[in-house]
Amino acid sequence: MNHHVLPPLGLALATGALVPWTLVRARWAQQVPRLALAAWTVCGAVFALAAALIPAQLLLPGRISHRLVDMTLTLTLPSLDRLEHAAGLEYAAVAAALAVLALPVTGFLLEVLRARRARARHAGVLRLAGRYDTGLGATVLDDERPAIYCLPGRSRRVVVSSGAVNALSEAQLAAALRHERAHISGRHHLLVAAARAYATVFSRLPLARLGGESVPLLLEMAADDRALRTSSPEELATALYTLAVGRSPRGAFAASGPSAALRMHRILTPNHAGHPALRGVLALTATAAAITPLVLACCSVPG
Repeated sequence: MNHHVLPPLGLALATGALVPWTLVRARWAQQVPRLALAAWTVCGAVFALAAALIPAQLLLPGRISHRLVDMTLTLTLPSLDRLEHAAGLEYAAVAAALAVLALPVTGFLLEVLRARRARARHAGVLRLAGRYDTGLGATVLDDERPAIYCLPGRSRRVVVSSGAVNALSEAQLAAALRHERAHISGRHHLLVAAARAYATVFSRLPLARLGGESVPLLLEMAADDRALRTSSPEELATALYTLAVGRSPRGAFAASGPSAALRMHRILTPNHAGHPALRGVLALTATAAAITPLVLACCSVPG
């Protein structure tokens, strides 16, 4: 058996099943959502790389499987010497790896395009039915139901219903607007597209299933934390409560939603941001997790 397949196989099992179960049960994830999002992102990237290396290593005999790194360098840093020593089987291995990587990449691009089309259609409606308010820096839509949401990407804008303007105080409205602008500036729609792509391509994988549920919630919590930099917890929590009945179109982020009750409890709980030492330790752990795949999967010894 080609023993060089064991490192990527172990990484695929760890990042595809074990680590996601740990992340979804970790209490610190909701305390520092941005770090938890980084952990989910690292898991997704490492799993894709490991899954791509498995068929590539299976195609190569054990005596040359360690040269997959050299072949990768041939593609990124072309050199005649490397090209001369690369066998046809090595090219086939790299082709197999790229074919596996193409699955989540294609799924991600399709999700981005679908959401972009939906947002573009809704933006067209807003140009006809809404009016831009320079004071709010948002598009106001005549609707008695209180709702605030944003359209990220090329059609970026924050939308406020007239019902929300009437129901919220100035400070509460400002807190909700900061929440939505955090989604836009953080490009959160790309992480949502990635999570949905994984849920489609690897539907039975714990990484895809659990990540598809956790990532949107963590993104909302990260936007809450951004809004709390300049707004009080009471102002943001009250805004979420008032906006709970609001709805948003596909491809948009809304300040309210199914997670509003959980987020209100988190916002009003003291010290929800976590201790700085915890952030440092977890940041180092995330960095080590990002470097480990390169060490284990690509730096195997010949054999």
